[in-house]
Amino acid sequence: MATEGNELGEFLRARRAALDPREAGMADDGRPRRVPGLRREELAQLAHVSVDYIVRLEQGRTRRVSRSVLDALADALRLAPDECDYLFTVADVAPAAPVRHAGRPEVAPRLRQLLDTMPDIPAMVLNRRMDVIAWNRGAGALLTDFGVLPPAERNLIRLTFLDRAFRSLYADWPRAARDCVAVLRMEAGRNPHDPALSALVGELSVRDPDFRTWWASHQVRGPQQLAKTYHHPVAGTLDLNVQQFSVDSQPDQQLVAFTAEPGTSSQEALRFLLQWYAGPVADQDDDRTRDPGKRH
Repeated sequence: MATEGNELGEFLRARRAALDPREAGMADDGRPRRVPGLRREELAQLAHVSVDYIVRLEQGRTRRVSRSVLDALADALRLAPDECDYLFTVADVAPAAPVRHAGRPEVAPRLRQLLDTMPDIPAMVLNRRMDVIAWNRGAGALLTDFGVLPPAERNLIRLTFLDRAFRSLYADWPRAARDCVAVLRMEAGRNPHDPALSALVGELSVRDPDFRTWWASHQVRGPQQLAKTYHHPVAGTLDLNVQQFSVDSQPDQQLVAFTAEPGTSSQEALRFLLQWYAGPVADQDDDRTRDPGKRH
């Protein structure tokens, strides 16, 4: 499944279908509703545009939308801030930038050094597709030994859907998985011509029906501070804060760290896990395929 195409129209249709007409202030006119959500004429009324214009937007026959109309559509659809950002991104009429076939992402040596000097905090570096491009020993103990995976499989979204052991770590897998899809959908709006992202979406759409369903819903979300609960096979239940930090020298990378609240059982469990895990951090510059059965 390609990530490019009529993203604007599909997003508008999905958000229109998801909005309860009563929440949008529409009175019940007694007519039966054949589809969920707002009718096109109701969205047109709320956004102060013609029904034909809404039809052309949803069918992809026009993308030249003014900022004032986009603001009106966002208000009418009651979009959250991340959804507004996505709307403006996919409605951009600027010529698409040439596709760059980037090589393997580089992580600054000082950033790798920072990871290694955080022995009590599981941490890793991700790119916008959520590829894991660097990690420390703690991240390997908490999530999985990324070093035994081929580089192409070191992706958090791919692992969340396709790796049974990784999937079982989440106390609330459906919520975590939907969040992953929303983040990936946001990135697809920013970079619709990314071949690696298109390949990832295509693989997951074919192999996992839940991903296919949630991808079609057009939910979007940007990075935010999260709290997640993990059921670890060694450490037990861990309630952790997931902190995300931008990397100034690499705008497409972020540092992600996992911390527990001081004085909690989760802090004790995390301390035990990090002491238990004695395995070395694999050579992250070695792209040779390793034995996928070797897990700690």
